[in-house]
Formats: sequence, structure tokens, C-alpha cells
Amino acid sequence: MGKHIKNESSPYVQRNVGGFISKISLHARQKMFASLMRIAKPTAETTVLDVGVTSDRREDSNFFEKLYPYSAKLTAVGLEDAAFLEQEYPGVKYIKADGLSLPFPDKSFDLVVSFATIEHVGSRQNQKAFVRELCRVSHTCFITTPNRWYPIEFHTVLPLIHWLPSQWFRTILKVIGKSFWAKEENLNLIGEIELKSMFATTSKIEISHFKLLGLISNLVLYVNNDRP
Repeated sequence: MGKHIKNESSPYVQRNVGGFISKISLHARQKMFASLMRIAKPTAETTVLDVGVTSDRREDSNFFEKLYPYSAKLTAVGLEDAAFLEQEYPGVKYIKADGLSLPFPDKSFDLVVSFATIEHVGSRQNQKAFVRELCRVSHTCFITTPNRWYPIEFHTVLPLIHWLPSQWFRTILKVIGKSFWAKEENLNLIGEIELKSMFATTSKIEISHFKLLGLISNLVLYVNNDRP
């Protein structure tokens, strides 16, 4: 890591209590990465777009860029300033852009990946638009998000209250001083049924479940947008 590069903390990265949170997150994301490589089987010629990179430099942030072996064909997109990725991972191209309106022609990439981003794009309508954009610019997608129905909400590290109606959940967060996460545009959790319904019927979807303590903590979708 170059000393001249400013380490900016992202508001979307939860508190790292004793380093415990980042270690759990990194372990889960490494497993998801292994799953991606096994399912998608990318090669040195596969064009890849990562949507949702961050300015944060925590060990579990931008993990895909750290692990992916073919950086020469990798483009990274995010709303936060992550231009440092081009210096840390030669070959990576960074573009500051909104995932709801990607600046690429249709089917520009063989594979689009997006890790734990869809829950941060806002309303259900925005989430559907996000999915449409990922599918529009790709032949295949690999998308992950925390499972709304896991008993712990990972961003606030609070149990069960996210199972309440969204208005109640957001009111409680405001009362206890977590106003950032109380805003729909910053956090809008999603479950499996809702997530699957956002994809076109012409897409072929394979869904995997990642578990923590025996329960489904993360949803992982591999989507083929070129289904015959």
C-alpha cells in the first residue's frame, strides 16, 4: 500500500469491533470468491466488471481486486473514490460511476460481479434498476447480498429488529443513534424471493446459500443473461 495514498473510511463499512467483524466478513467473501471461480471459470481473456468498489481500505474491502488473478481484464466501478486500485493492482481500470446507470454498451463484459452492493442502492425500484443494468452490460452476473432473514443484521450488528416492518426498523435505528442505516438509500435489506423476482424470466438463475452458525447469512446468485 503506497504511503502517498489517503486511506478514506467509507460510511458503508460497519464498525470493526476488535477486528472481529472484518475477519468474519473476509472469511465469507473468500468462500464466495472460490465459489465464483468454480462456477464462472474465468480465464485471462474474460472481461470482468466489478460494480460497487469502495474507498475503504479495510482487509475485507475490495477483496475481489486483491484475489482476482487476471487484473488486466478487470474494470472496477463505484461511487466512492477508489482510483488507488489502479496503482495497487496494475491492469485494473477504475471508473467512478453509478451502478444504476453504467457507462457501457450492452453486453460489454463477459462477467459482472457485485458483492454486497444491491442493499445499498435504495428503494426496491432502484434495486430492480440496478439488476437490469448489471444484466444489460453482461453475459453473466455474480451477485451477493446479506440475507434479510438472518437473525443478525450485519451493518448494525443488531439482532432481530430488521425482521420488523421496515418503518419500525428504521424508527428504532434513528432512536438509538444509527441514523445513517435508518435511511432507505443507505440500507434496504432483501430476501431471496424478492431478489429472484427482480430478474428477467429469460435469465437462468443459480442460487447458492452461504451459512454462518448453520443459518443462511448470504445469498449468492449466478445469472446467465444469454439463456437460449
